[in-house]
Amino acid sequence: MSDTHARSSSTALAPLESFDEVVLPYLAAGYRLARCLTKNEHDAEDVLQEASLRAFRYFQTFGGGNARAWFLRIVRNTCASWYRTGGHAPTAPFDEEQHSDPALAADPETLLLRADAAALIDRALRDLPARSRELLLLREINGLSYRELADAMGMPIGTVMSTLSRGREAFRGALHDQLNERSVKGNQV
Repeated sequence: MSDTHARSSSTALAPLESFDEVVLPYLAAGYRLARCLTKNEHDAEDVLQEASLRAFRYFQTFGGGNARAWFLRIVRNTCASWYRTGGHAPTAPFDEEQHSDPALAADPETLLLRADAAALIDRALRDLPARSRELLLLREINGLSYRELADAMGMPIGTVMSTLSRGREAFRGALHDQLNERSVKGNQV
């Protein structure tokens, strides 16, 4: 075989991606998703570690394509199975950043307003069906495209688009309800 033929056949095959190239760039996105789904940073770390181990164990099944969607789907599935098996411990850990930041401590009004807004959004999100909530979190927090959402959730892109649209509408309604409820309570005081 000639050198030219040997070189062209060896360059025709792209080098295989390594686990580090496929998974490591998306650890932060995986953590954000796990944190949103577990609502606890320690549980999110546990889920992310388990998801990373699963991704490593089954890396040979990754056929290329969208690595972020592949890994986030593993994180999502790990979180779901983690809850089913009772691996979570519902706790409210001390948030060191929130309680020790001198800039936040210097302005209690800002801290109160931020906490109030976050609680309002959290309550509105909890009112949504799980699938809509997950799609909103993946789209708005992690910035996944519709194609990536379809891959991560294992559903057709049209279903992603319609479910996301209905989820946004339901979130707006739930947020409106939360604001009205707060307004009524405020008027009663």
